[in-house]
Amino acid sequence: MRENEKNEAAEAQPVKRPYNLREKKIKNAPYRDMIRAELADELYDKIMNIIVLQKKYKDPNYSAKDLAKDLKTNTRYLSAVINSRFGMNYSCLLNEYRIKDALHLLIDKRYADKNVEEISALVGFANRQSFYAAFYKNVGETPNGYRKRKLENK
Repeated sequence: MRENEKNEAAEAQPVKRPYNLREKKIKNAPYRDMIRAELADELYDKIMNIIVLQKKYKDPNYSAKDLAKDLKTNTRYLSAVINSRFGMNYSCLLNEYRIKDALHLLIDKRYADKNVEEISALVGFANRQSFYAAFYKNVGETPNGYRKRKLENK
């Protein structure tokens, strides 16, 4: 095989990413554009209040259906608002706040006796695999690697 053919063959195969992470696909969903801006802004504020201020992201059982019920709307509309205002889906939104929380807890001296699995449960992950996958996706390294690197730098 010539060098050109090798390069083309390598480009054709998908890149193997850790934790079964996939490239983000950008989809065009026409219903997202049908949302009135004022209503979407109002829902955005309410979502931030419930997810972030009330820390509902820490509840591993708090679903999009639960949030929609709390907001007195449906999941499709909620999904459209989250996609248009946050640029991600519901799960990614929760995971982003969970990871931000985990970043602090992993290096907080008060949680030094907690292992990574305990911290993942504290921030709302239902299992170790989803925590590691979300952490790696958001931070680019494993939770143990992050903790070790940060503690070495102190």
